[in-house]
Amino acid sequence: MEQSGMRQEVMTAPGKITIRQVPIPEPGPDQVLVRIKRIGICGSDIHVYHGTHPYTSYPVTQGHEVSGEIVRCGEYASKYQPGQKVTIEPQVFCGHCYPCLHGKYNLCEELKVMGFQTVGTASDYFAVDESKVTPLPDEMSYDEGAMIEPLAVAVHAAKRFPDIRGARVAILGCGPIGILTAQAAKALGAAKVMITDVSDVRLEYARTVGVDAVVNTKKEDFREAMVREFGPDRADVIYDCAGNDITMNQAIQNARKGSTIILVAVFGKMANVDLARLNDSELDLNTTMMYRHEDYVDAIRFVQEKKVQLKPLMSAHFALEDYLQAYQYIDANRETTMKVLIDVDPEA
Repeated sequence: MEQSGMRQEVMTAPGKITIRQVPIPEPGPDQVLVRIKRIGICGSDIHVYHGTHPYTSYPVTQGHEVSGEIVRCGEYASKYQPGQKVTIEPQVFCGHCYPCLHGKYNLCEELKVMGFQTVGTASDYFAVDESKVTPLPDEMSYDEGAMIEPLAVAVHAAKRFPDIRGARVAILGCGPIGILTAQAAKALGAAKVMITDVSDVRLEYARTVGVDAVVNTKKEDFREAMVREFGPDRADVIYDCAGNDITMNQAIQNARKGSTIILVAVFGKMANVDLARLNDSELDLNTTMMYRHEDYVDAIRFVQEKKVQLKPLMSAHFALEDYLQAYQYIDANRETTMKVLIDVDPEA
């Protein structure tokens, strides 16, 4: 690592990206320096690209789904060693507010996320607190390592229904998070999982990774599909991984009375949903926000145990210099694209 400079992606304005040369950071006493290998692009990144993310300003360096290799450790960073494969947990939290003091730092009152409110990892090297590093197994690919973050989202979401073991689960929305939530639910012991979408192409991805039942709600009634797959009592829990008025109302109107709905997706605008029906059916409407360290650990374990498949969801690779083209590709191939990866180190 003789060079003194490195490449860093910067989104200067919606739809505008530059790759600039900056100094390689020096890790602080409690930090490690990670050579970045892969970065995944997620739906929130796409909102930033389109200028519709409500909590991100420009310029911003992106990158929060990441894998890499430790190349240097700070003076007091002794938990990990150079050469170790890692991923990074991108939450920056205060540590002293009520949620933080009660173990719920994903709900920190001052929460920032790398790549949105603070500098992200889209560079050749990234200095980060050792406490935010999670080791990856040697046999795990860097591609898979970059997808542990979205899988941790799905694992945390699945756990938000405490009775998931043996449960009948319906999932609305067959994007990457929907499919990962379906796999996480099965890995946590769900008896049967059904996923819905209006795209046969996306449903085929779910079928490929082994989701029990797939339903196109343009072609089949949601309630009828639940009765067919689960019997007259329908699902025990419905996860909304699409996040719009149509899917949330679909969940409310068709949920078994006294059952649970969990909102996983982020609504892009104020919702207009049938709260009277929610009340009349005494439905539990729950939500989920990011993840905690234990979700990363479980996500890694599920991939190791082959309970979750990530490779079928990898759609395309782009070089760091082609970050803008990666977004253009996603826009042009919305229906067929699951996960696009940036190869910061194409030889890894």
